[in-house]
Parts: sequence; structure tokens; C-alpha cells
Amino acid sequence: MDHLAVAPSFSTKKAHEMQLRLSRKIILEDRLPEKIRFAAGVDVAYAKNKAIGAVAVLDYDSLALLESQIAICETSFPYVPTLLSFREIPPSVSCIKKLHLQPDVFFVDGQGLAHPYRCGFASHLGLVLGKPTIGVAKSRLIGKIVKKGENTFLIQNGEVIASVITTKQGTKPVYVSIGHMISLETATKIVKHCIRNSRLPEPILQAHRIANAEKRKTKII
Repeated sequence: MDHLAVAPSFSTKKAHEMQLRLSRKIILEDRLPEKIRFAAGVDVAYAKNKAIGAVAVLDYDSLALLESQIAICETSFPYVPTLLSFREIPPSVSCIKKLHLQPDVFFVDGQGLAHPYRCGFASHLGLVLGKPTIGVAKSRLIGKIVKKGENTFLIQNGEVIASVITTKQGTKPVYVSIGHMISLETATKIVKHCIRNSRLPEPILQAHRIANAEKRKTKII
């Protein structure tokens, strides 16, 4: 059996089975407030045996940074493709718990439904938080890119699993997928709204900068 060096009873097979069970709980429709006020980005930086979780909360209209929080904890799970969420949930939830503002939607640099087991980090985090989440990935794990009219999608077995969006001229596209409690159409609109001068939406960029700044500041290298 393919066991991981985390606990003797933990295996990739069990983790994938858990992802499939969780995938059946994902809500694929909008559960957002009528007016979105706060959008948050989540990112995790790694150094030695430490994980640095960062969350950045932005004003949705202006994209101004309103609040950020950091959490540093031991990395308790190795890097395993398709099981990123098990590694990133603990530091992410730890920093989110410190927030004073309550985001209406969370952005994750990773997959949601566009995942071999239909439950990437964005979906897993959404289920843990009970909040709307969006996956914005820089690469694809599965699916075929198909153009339909003016729009481009990622499709697997006839099912649309992500929007494929070129957010900045001259860069590769990003893959926007449902995390939890949001429709793909709304997730795509929200991502487009939060793009400024970069390939990734501002909430993710801010969280990424904060996590890496903390990594440098604490000299965890």
C-alpha cells in the first residue's frame, strides 16, 4: 500500500477516497451576498519544515488591501501531487481564523473542481470554512481546452470543469474553477473583476507577497 510519511495509517488511496466523498458536498451554485464587499486571497510559502500561511482581505470595489494575517506552523504533510489541500489547509485556516473582517469570497492559487478527484484545494478549503471559494490555477491537471464561441473552457468527459482565461496579454491563461458555493459563471466574472496588471487576481497576489515577505523577514530559508 502507498503510505505517506505522515502517519502509519494514512495513505494516498485513503486521501483520494476522502476527496471523492468531499466532492459530493460541494455546492455548485451562488451562495454569495447580493453585494460583495470583501474578497480574500490565500497563499502558503514553505521553508525548511515550516509553512507560512497568509490571507489578504481586499475591498472588492477598489481592490485596496484592508487586512492581512499570517500563521506559521510545522509542515505536517509532504508535497504529493493532487493532495495539495492536505498540506495547505492547516496554515491557511490558522491565518483565516485571525481575521477581523469576514470575506465574502476566497481566492485560492490552485484547483477547485478541475481536479482528478473533483476536490482540489479551493474546494476543500471552501468546505472547511463553509464559505464561497474560487480556484485560480496556473496549470491544468486534467481536461481538454475547448473554445465555444468567444469563451474557452476546460472540459473532461463532456463536463465543463473550468473557464480558461487569458488575463494578461502575452502570458499563459489561468484556469478558473468552482471551489464551493459559487457557479462557474459568477466565479469567472469575479476573477475578471479582480485582475489589474498581472496574470493572477489581486487577492492572490497580495497574499503571495505577504507570505514571501514574512518568509524573508523571519529568515526562514
